[in-house]
Amino acid sequence: MPRSIRPWRWRRPTSPTLPAGLRPGERYRCGGCGNLTRFDVLSRERVRRFWHLDLSGTGAAEEVEELQVTVESVTCRWCGSSDAIAVVEALAVDQAAERAPHGRGSSPELGVSE
Repeated sequence: MPRSIRPWRWRRPTSPTLPAGLRPGERYRCGGCGNLTRFDVLSRERVRRFWHLDLSGTGAAEEVEELQVTVESVTCRWCGSSDAIAVVEALAVDQAAERAPHGRGSSPELGVSE
C-alpha cells in the first residue's frame, strides 16, 4: 500500500564542498602544524534525499535535507593530530587569491610549500 504524500516544503540544500561540522565562512586549522587544507573528517549523518529517477531506475538526489550531523573526529593529514584541530574563520575568495601568489599549495606565512 502506498504511503501518504506530504505537501512539498523548502529544504535547505547541503553543500557538496563543505565538510561536516563547518558552516559557510568556516574552515578547520591544525594548531600542531598549521595545516589549513587536509583533514580526515569522520562523521555520522542522517539525511533525507529527494531522488529523481528515470524509467531505467538511474537517478540523482535533487534535494538533500540534513536531519542530524555528528562529527566524531577530525584528524590532520599532515601531522596526524586530532586534539589540536580548531574551527576558524575562512578567508574570502579574493583574500585567499591575494595571499597565495606563489602557486597552488604554497603558504609563505607559514613557511610551507607543497
